[in-house]
Amino acid sequence: MEEVSVGIIGMGDMGKMYASRISDAGWRVNACDKEEKFDSLTEEFAGRRRISILRNGYLVSRASDYIIYSVEAESIDRIVAQYGPSTKLGAIVGGQTSCKAPEVAAFEKYLPRDVEIVSCHSLHGPKVDPQGQPLVLIQHRASQKSFDLVEKILSCFRSKHVQLTAEQHDRITADTQAVTHAAFLSMGTAWQANNQFPWEITRYIGGIENVKINVTLRIYSNKWHVYAGLAILNPSAKEQIRQYATSVTELYKLMLGGHREELENRVKTAGAAVFKETEWDEELLLRDDVLDRFSLGKMPQERTPNNHLSLLAMVDCWWKLGIVPYDHMLCSTPLFRLWLGVTEYLFRKPALLDETIRIAIEDNTFRSDDLEFTFAARGWSDCVSYGDFSSYRDRFEKIQAYFSPRFPEATRVGNEMIRTILEKTKD
Repeated sequence: MEEVSVGIIGMGDMGKMYASRISDAGWRVNACDKEEKFDSLTEEFAGRRRISILRNGYLVSRASDYIIYSVEAESIDRIVAQYGPSTKLGAIVGGQTSCKAPEVAAFEKYLPRDVEIVSCHSLHGPKVDPQGQPLVLIQHRASQKSFDLVEKILSCFRSKHVQLTAEQHDRITADTQAVTHAAFLSMGTAWQANNQFPWEITRYIGGIENVKINVTLRIYSNKWHVYAGLAILNPSAKEQIRQYATSVTELYKLMLGGHREELENRVKTAGAAVFKETEWDEELLLRDDVLDRFSLGKMPQERTPNNHLSLLAMVDCWWKLGIVPYDHMLCSTPLFRLWLGVTEYLFRKPALLDETIRIAIEDNTFRSDDLEFTFAARGWSDCVSYGDFSSYRDRFEKIQAYFSPRFPEATRVGNEMIRTILEKTKD
């Protein structure tokens, strides 16, 4: 391997994944985190001769040819201000944050002019195999030679490279992630508010419900800042999360008022707008016999029909915002493909959609759950609108603590579910 060293500032879950895979491919890696973590990181990576744990970002910046800031989006300005001026002459710098506007602004503000900028973003979590997943590359201020070097370094992930501008990245990640996360965060909040562990309740077991439970627990098993930065710092994300809360509220009011015709017209109009020209195979993603395998609870003999407020609101939100989710499949995350799959599954099965609308009007089984879900969707939207990282963290970690005993099993089952289903969604 050529004599190029890669620097990683921020050794959280993604930073560690990057360091491990890049070093395994033969590159030298200099890495650091907060200084108080120096000893523990040195011990953790003692067996990896190509990884050098340094005490701080000054040392990483001075010694590395391509430096990746793998830090929280909320902190990117402060950390680049601290370490950016120390960057090696002629080096390349990039970031791995989920929102590129503040990242690029920090690079332009604090990096020396001789430094080139090539950012990236792996559109998946650290527990997902990066092979075949989208990897966004942003040639913001760099020669083609430098961009090619970054591509060569990151080719070890065997991901699908997608070249975008920072602005395109932020719009697409808002379209594909912001509302998806808000929906699952709201489900977890509602279940906690009702003191429910859904896998212990027969009406939440089987088929689509398994996706809801497994993905919700998967999100809450991660770090809060993974979702907070994208939601709060991305203006497009704020708008979409606000619309999702509005869609949830308005649809729930129609259900409560028994306005069947208005509900049916709105739901089907939204479905026709979002799913009108798709060419996906009917069995691209979901069949109940596949999803039933991925349950955290015992399967009931009979399925309990659900009004699927979270799914109806998702499609309503896309319709209101003019979002065509299929436009961004090349940059979609595994969770987004799952969520799009379950919404498509519901809307492209007329009998199931009609049953869902009937249940929404005639059956009160999920009414109290939907009330808490509506409160939760509005609460998360308010938190994001206020730009309050502290409140976001408090809300997230409260729910995280509630569900934490089941994270190991949920992670195992969820990994298998995602692996199985995504095999069916390959391009």
